[in-house]
Amino acid sequence: MGTEKVGFIGCGNMGSAMINGIFSKNLLNSKDIYVYDQNTEKLNELCSELNVNAAKSTIDLAANCKYIILAVKPYVCKPVLNELAPMLTANNVIISIAAGVTVKALISASKTDRVVRVMPNTPALVGEGASAVVFNEKINSDEQQFILELLNTLGITCVVEEKLMDAVGAVSGSGPAYVYMFIEALADAGVLGGLDRQLSYKLAAQTVLGSAKMVIETGKHPGALKDDVCSPGGSTIEGVKSFEESGFRGAIIDAAVAVMNKTKKMAEEN
Repeated sequence: MGTEKVGFIGCGNMGSAMINGIFSKNLLNSKDIYVYDQNTEKLNELCSELNVNAAKSTIDLAANCKYIILAVKPYVCKPVLNELAPMLTANNVIISIAAGVTVKALISASKTDRVVRVMPNTPALVGEGASAVVFNEKINSDEQQFILELLNTLGITCVVEEKLMDAVGAVSGSGPAYVYMFIEALADAGVLGGLDRQLSYKLAAQTVLGSAKMVIETGKHPGALKDDVCSPGGSTIEGVKSFEESGFRGAIIDAAVAVMNKTKKMAEEN
């Protein structure tokens, strides 16, 4: 059982998911976790539900916790860090999960170089997230290991260079939205063919889940797995042909590039 104190500024879906993940893996006790949110009602509700400590302010949270997780919107990061800056010590570690806020921006606002940038995604809410993390050189190996343990409670975690974070955002950060659109469209096709709506959603979602698991667990190239489903002269290859004629792959790549361009712009603004 860990002994470090961890504080969450913001108690939205991602912060709550991480706290629940910490408990599911027995990483920390409830007394080791502090939470602060400007929404007092929301804060008290979460702290009562999870039996964690409600901090009186961001300053109170920083005074009690080594690790400070910023689970807030990007535009909130700078004012929160400006407020925290005078209180931060050489022991504190700032962990931001705000999209588009760079390590440079975190250092500038907090006046400390002990910062970590994380890009999680929404499947973390069900323990199947994919997070990417950028460690500043001032974070030592023990601290890095602890942070990885924290993030792994949400799913899988990959350590990357910051220059790759725009691509990470385009693939795993925004990717769930593309997958949901695919599931919805595939289910619509099932309804068109006569399936009940809920049954069609269930079949489409499970098919995506199972297919993803096949990619991860078999280690086979996605193209090879696709080929395994396509019999010569069969129905599936007809569907694949229709996708190719519609520019399916190109549309996905174009969407990802659009996300990368947008996150670059967000980083410049922050």
